[in-house]
Amino acid sequence: MKKKFADLSELVMFQHSVFSLPFIFIAMLVAAKGWFGWQLLLLGTLAAVSARNYAMGVNRYLDRDIDILNPRTKSRPSVDGRVSATQMLWFILANAVAFIVVAYFINTLALELSLPILVVLGAYTYFKRFSALAHLILGISLGLAPIAGEVAVSGTISWWSIYLATGVMFWVAGFDLLYSLQDMEFDKEQGLHSIPSKFGARKTMWIARAFHLFAVTFWTLFVIEAKLELFAVFAIVFAAIMLIYEHYLVSKDFTKIDRAFFTVNGYLGFVFLTFIILEVM
Repeated sequence: MKKKFADLSELVMFQHSVFSLPFIFIAMLVAAKGWFGWQLLLLGTLAAVSARNYAMGVNRYLDRDIDILNPRTKSRPSVDGRVSATQMLWFILANAVAFIVVAYFINTLALELSLPILVVLGAYTYFKRFSALAHLILGISLGLAPIAGEVAVSGTISWWSIYLATGVMFWVAGFDLLYSLQDMEFDKEQGLHSIPSKFGARKTMWIARAFHLFAVTFWTLFVIEAKLELFAVFAIVFAAIMLIYEHYLVSKDFTKIDRAFFTVNGYLGFVFLTFIILEVM
């Protein structure tokens, strides 16, 4: 059982939950204008984790034919036999049901949005088979987190959460572009659609920079619309500095992509969350 749990954790790369969790909590804090309670903390965490597990499960299940051909991914549990196709389907179903049940306990709007959200989360895998916009679809998937955070607290969707979500979308799409540079040649060989395979490394890096500039811009609009002050401004400044550092790492050496992807982006969300906590508390 312990080994199977470890295999499933590796399957969905559970540690990458750090990318979406901070932003759902940021939205919840801003919507509540402070602490939103232990019950919503638990429900918000369960919703975010089950949604991400579902999305990654769908991705791994549908990408088996691609992953087995890619030297970088052929050792994934979904490919090497550690997690069977049947087990993946049960895992996907269990997390989809868990997400809907959690949404039911949050509020009516959350329940109404649960199925459309699952559709969006499952769409990413298909997009890269016919459109280079797949990077933005991934961004939208994670960008739903702050909107869900406001819905959980207030049962409404405001412009500030849309701005925050749009910033998250461009942030995720930008670092996914950098991460996709590793598979640029493989995508070309397999006829997969990605911005790196279509435009090359140099143009991709410029597009990623533009996406991250958009991210900072929309996060600034979020701060203005939510009427936040000094600590929220610090959050934007530090996020911008970390994104600049990320691009510096990748531009100097493509072997630093993992460090830029995991370390810098992982810390960015938590730094942002820390400043928002200081702001609203």
